[in-house]
Amino acid sequence: AELGLEELQKYVDTLIVIPNQNLFRIANEKTTFSDAFKLADNVLHIGIRGVTDLMVMPGLINLDFADIETVMSEMGKAMIGTGEAEGEDRAISAAEAAISNPLLDNVSMKGAQGILINITGGGDMTLFEVDAAANRVREEVDENANIIFGATFDQAMEGRVRVSVLATGIDGRNNKSETSPISQSEDSEKEKFKWPYSQSESTQDKTLETKPAEQVSEGAKWGSNIYDIPAYLRRKK
Repeated sequence: AELGLEELQKYVDTLIVIPNQNLFRIANEKTTFSDAFKLADNVLHIGIRGVTDLMVMPGLINLDFADIETVMSEMGKAMIGTGEAEGEDRAISAAEAAISNPLLDNVSMKGAQGILINITGGGDMTLFEVDAAANRVREEVDENANIIFGATFDQAMEGRVRVSVLATGIDGRNNKSETSPISQSEDSEKEKFKWPYSQSESTQDKTLETKPAEQVSEGAKWGSNIYDIPAYLRRKK
């Protein structure tokens, strides 16, 4: 099985391993065989849903697919966890439950290189609770980890807070090239804990790296590959 996992890891961006024996940690003597696996599926379902909700659910801080790709692309082994709590200190309690997934086999977030956090609550969720939950997760990881988080609303969560965490690169093996734009950072302090960038900022950065249209058209020549040149760059004869 271990050899199979090593081979599989060569072809996937992110790999989450859940040993079957860990099902005993969430089941009891009355849990049926099939229900035990359903419990494991439910934990994964809630965790994955927490990630997708950041893109499709209304919220104060939403993410897009580029953020998901940044955290998961070529990052090796990963862990996922989710926690839900109510009452006093519910945000911190939910965060602590999320970072201690009983299904994972002694996996620690300490060496994680990428962290994606989703904090979900009802209309009564406060700004301080969002901040407290995010910082509780941050305490568990390396100061240089790339942390991206979002916050969404769900009226069904009134009175409760749910925290979902996806940690990647926990084995310290990052297959990304050192020259990859994703791995570069303008400011190491911002990289520790960054808010989702806006589309306008992303577009502006790309514009600065692109040659002016005049320069591109100057080098464009008529020939057999004329239709490879964008229409707005073609010059009339």
